[in-house]
Amino acid sequence: MIAMYFCAGVGFVVSATFTVAMAEKIPSLQGLGSRVWVLVGVAATPACFVWDRVSRRIGDFTALQWAFAGQIIAIVLPAISDHPLVAMSSAALYGATFIGIVSLTLTVIGRLYPANPAKAMARLTLSYGVAQIIAPAITGYIAEATGSYQGGLLMAAGFMLLGMVLLWQIRILKA
Repeated sequence: MIAMYFCAGVGFVVSATFTVAMAEKIPSLQGLGSRVWVLVGVAATPACFVWDRVSRRIGDFTALQWAFAGQIIAIVLPAISDHPLVAMSSAALYGATFIGIVSLTLTVIGRLYPANPAKAMARLTLSYGVAQIIAPAITGYIAEATGSYQGGLLMAAGFMLLGMVLLWQIRILKA
């Protein structure tokens, strides 16, 4: 779970760090980066409640896998297109998924470790935090070297995919 959550942290922070800058590079969105970021927040606002309902219907692990899949799509979209609607769709999907991943993961951990969930949550939070330090630096270097965020986005999507595979394996082990 720690490695899976590290991967989720990479996906979270690359989008969180660079969404506004990527939007500002799109000619029709220049000067509107903050509005794109507001869209992230608007989409994130109901996300915990929505993902909680989804998890009650299809199960925690399945909902978490769907949230990972959604965030992977949100990360890949701006890597394959610089159309303004794609950027806004990516921002909305990112907002709707990242907070779902956090809330679902902490719910799963609470259920897996009912005797001492705080200790497990602390370890997860540490791995998420380490990802938040490392991933933007790597993405920044890639963007500086290539002149594009595409490589960093693909790296983040790759980490998210790895996290999804780890989640799938955890699900099998817990079954």
